[in-house]
Amino acid sequence: MQLTTTGLVLRATKTGEANRVLQILTPNGVVSAIAKGALRLKNKLFSATSLFCYSEFILFEGKSMYVVDDASVKQVFWGIHESVEKMALAMYFAEIASTIAPTGDDAGQQLRLLLNTLYFLSEGKRPPRLMKSIYELRAMTLAGFMPDLIACSDCVKYEGGPFLFDAVRGRLYCEKCAAKRDRECNLDAPALAALRYIAYSEDTKLFSFHLSDASLAYLGRATADWVMTCMDKPLRSLEFLNTVLE
Repeated sequence: MQLTTTGLVLRATKTGEANRVLQILTPNGVVSAIAKGALRLKNKLFSATSLFCYSEFILFEGKSMYVVDDASVKQVFWGIHESVEKMALAMYFAEIASTIAPTGDDAGQQLRLLLNTLYFLSEGKRPPRLMKSIYELRAMTLAGFMPDLIACSDCVKYEGGPFLFDAVRGRLYCEKCAAKRDRECNLDAPALAALRYIAYSEDTKLFSFHLSDASLAYLGRATADWVMTCMDKPLRSLEFLNTVLE
């Protein structure tokens, strides 16, 4: 059976003398495929099967995985390779996408999100820490893990003063209600607004905001805690990312 599809290479692992085993996020889901001879520089598959390359693939169904018959490059995110920090972030995003393993329409949404995130990361249009938070919360939201960010879960207060984001429950509490629970607030007003914006905004406007360093620190802790709550396994790429993220 032949499959023609676009897809982003999430993982490319050497096998044998010059073959690559790929994990590809397509509009219909994550597939595994082997690209024979792809590590040879003159091979037609060399560029299109590289890590984080967005390509069009012609795949044939093999015994245990697809076999790449042909592939052509649609987009390469060159800027990702400019720094260890950007590469570590891209690997973290790819591991999240792989762990979620979306299917059907969800796969198409996750693919668009990851492509847009890699574009902004590659072009350096937003701070890496902001890109991390945007991807973390939006990816979880698209996967069905949307926290309740409308208002305080106890008194329905919408804004005013600091708030607590409880990542275990996925709920908000105002300063007064957080104190009743013997908890301290972990969001200032801009960070709370950013959480809501990431979760609820349209795709075309997702990256259209900025935050101060102080508010970004609050946001970063909240989204990182939410990913840890939602994922069912530790993410190996996160440990390395935390050592290089400035």
